[in-house]
Amino acid sequence: MFELVLLADEAAVEPLTDALLDPLQALSASVEDADATGPREEPLFGEPGVPASRSAWQRSRVVALFADEAAAQTAAAYLLAHQGDVRLEALRELPDQDWVRLTQAQFEPVSITDTFWIVPSWHDLPAAATRAIRLDPGLAFGTGTHPTTRMCLRWIATHADALSRSWRRTLDYGCGSGVLAIAAALHGARGIDAVDIDAAAVGAAHANAAANRVSLRCGRPEIASGTYDLVLANILATPLRLLAPVLCAHVANGGHLVLSGILQRQADELTQAYAPWLVLQVADHDDGWILMHARHPG
Repeated sequence: MFELVLLADEAAVEPLTDALLDPLQALSASVEDADATGPREEPLFGEPGVPASRSAWQRSRVVALFADEAAAQTAAAYLLAHQGDVRLEALRELPDQDWVRLTQAQFEPVSITDTFWIVPSWHDLPAAATRAIRLDPGLAFGTGTHPTTRMCLRWIATHADALSRSWRRTLDYGCGSGVLAIAAALHGARGIDAVDIDAAAVGAAHANAAANRVSLRCGRPEIASGTYDLVLANILATPLRLLAPVLCAHVANGGHLVLSGILQRQADELTQAYAPWLVLQVADHDDGWILMHARHPG
């Protein structure tokens, strides 16, 4: 495996990465701030849901991987000749490593409660786990590691003993990997619909449900119908605000609405957006994020 490292000005990054992947057939290409950790480091990406101010840093480092030295040398020669504002920083051979094992080592079991865990398929179950979701990193969000997902999972696990008998119908809106729907199923929820606008997420949720031997109906949001005793939505504040009438309409009399993907400073915004239908309250917080909950008064 050979690594080609190039320095590029902002305008050159997009055509450079496009050329690396096709026609130069790099195995991968990544972009980082060439001035990271220094006084000229740029905070290009802001809070979740806030678009980046530009597509790349003023000085970007582009790192590409190639299967052999000849391909890396050919790519370097072509790019230096045909792409403006590009400089070669390094071309080097990487030591042979078990890349699969190295990647897997980044993902450890995640404790939601003392007895409920998210466990990658290649790991043994922790001794304390009486319930566990087998979930591997993939295209869809939701591996249990992000605070917003952890809080939703924690809410399900800590309320299931008292409430799960009433969860006759459950909706996971914006399901991603399906982790919340699967957790609800493992804790006694029934009649579960997991919906997402992303076809890859729907496919991932279906596959993950099968791997965990639970039954979900997965599809686009159009399959959600009627009311549900438990409605879960872990998205972001802006879409949650826009979806307020839709989500509230799906909450059954006496049912529960659980929302996450919300920063602490956005609590009032969400409370006001849902006020015509339900009274939202902050039910949990984790690393600057909050979980909000409401119960239908009927």
